[in-house]
Amino acid sequence: MTLPLNPAFAATEPPPVMEARRWIEGVSFPADRPLINVSQAAPVDSPPLGLRQALAEAALNDPNAHLYGPVLGLPALREEIAAQWSATYGGSIAPHQVAITQGCNQAFCTVMATLAGPGDEVILTTPWYFNHKMWLDMASVTTVPLETDATLIPSAEMAAALISDRTRAIVLVSPNNPGGVEYPAETLAAFRDLCRARGLALIVDETYRDFDSRSGAPHDLFRDPDWAGTLIQLYSFSKAYRLTGHRVGAVVASPERLAEVEKFLDTVAICPSQLGQIGALWGMRNLGQWLAGERDEILSRRAAMVAGFTRLPGWRLLGCGAYFAYVEHPYAMASDALCKRLVTGASLLMLPGTMFQPEGSAAGRRQIRIAFANVDATGIAEVIRRLAAFRP
Repeated sequence: MTLPLNPAFAATEPPPVMEARRWIEGVSFPADRPLINVSQAAPVDSPPLGLRQALAEAALNDPNAHLYGPVLGLPALREEIAAQWSATYGGSIAPHQVAITQGCNQAFCTVMATLAGPGDEVILTTPWYFNHKMWLDMASVTTVPLETDATLIPSAEMAAALISDRTRAIVLVSPNNPGGVEYPAETLAAFRDLCRARGLALIVDETYRDFDSRSGAPHDLFRDPDWAGTLIQLYSFSKAYRLTGHRVGAVVASPERLAEVEKFLDTVAICPSQLGQIGALWGMRNLGQWLAGERDEILSRRAAMVAGFTRLPGWRLLGCGAYFAYVEHPYAMASDALCKRLVTGASLLMLPGTMFQPEGSAAGRRQIRIAFANVDATGIAEVIRRLAAFRP
C-alpha cells in the first residue's frame, strides 16, 4: 500500500544541492585533479575562536540556553539588530519590528505563509533562488517569473505588467543568489513604490548584505518613515559568522505582521535555537573588524573570478558578487547535462541554470552558477584553467 502524498509536494522539484551531490557519489577523482566543489554557498570553516568559546560558555554555564525561549527570539538580539540596522541604514527600526527565525529559509517560509495561500501569486525574479520557488510550490502558491535582461537587474515597470488581483508580494534578493548582482538603490526604491501603490508586500532578502562591494547603506528603504507598511526584510547570520549549523535568521517587518509570524513560528519551531542566538549576538557585538576582513577576502575572490572570465574564450560572465558568479557557457548541450559532464571531465561540481529558471527556459540551458566563496584565488585560477581545458 502506498501512503497518501500531498500533490503539491509531488510536483515540487528535489532540493538542487542534494541532487548535485548525488552526481559525485561513487566517482573517483584523479589525484592530480581533485574535486573542486563550487555548488553550495555556505562557509565550511568553523566560527572564530571567540565565538566558539562564547557558545561553549553558554552551553556549560547558562541554564536558559537549554530551555524554550521567546517565540520571536531573544530580546537582547532583537534589540541589537534594531540598533545596528537603524545606524547602518539611517532609518528607524524598533526591537518589536524584529523577529528571529531558524535560518533565513525559515524566515522566507514564515513570512510567505502569512501573505499567500493556495491560488495566490508571488512574483520572483529570474534566475530565482530555488528554495523560494520550492516553498511556493509546496504551498500551492503560483510563482510568476519576472525575467531580467543581460544585466540581471529586474525592472519595476516590467513587474507592474505581471501584477494581477491574486498577486500578494514581489521578492527581491540583493546581493543576488544566484546572479551575484547588487541591485541599485533606485531599483529597490522603484519596487517599493510599485508595491505600495498596488498594496503588495516587498520582500527583500539581504542574506549576503555583509559582502556587498559598495560602501555605506545599499539602499534607503528604511529611511522612509512608513517603510513597515510595505517592506519586509530577511537576513541570515549563517554567512556572516559561519553559523550555518546553528540556524539563525531574522525578519524585519511591522508589529502586525510579526504577530502573524509568531503563530507560524510557535507551530513549527516554538522558538529559535538559544545557542545560535547567543552566538549571533556575540558576533554582532564583537566581530565587526573580523567580518570586515571576511568581506575583503570575498571581494578579492570576486575580483579573481572577474579577471579569470575575461581570459576564458566563449564563456560570458553575467553577474558576479557576494558568493556567486553566474555565467553563460559556450556549448550546444544544456547546462544540466554539461554540469554532470564537468564532474567527470573536469572534477568540478557546479549548479546548472536549469535549477534557477522556469522549466523549459532557454536561458537556463545556457547558464551555470559558480559559488566561489570557499575557493581561494589559487583555487579560482584552477577552476578557470579546467574550464579552458574542458572539451565536452
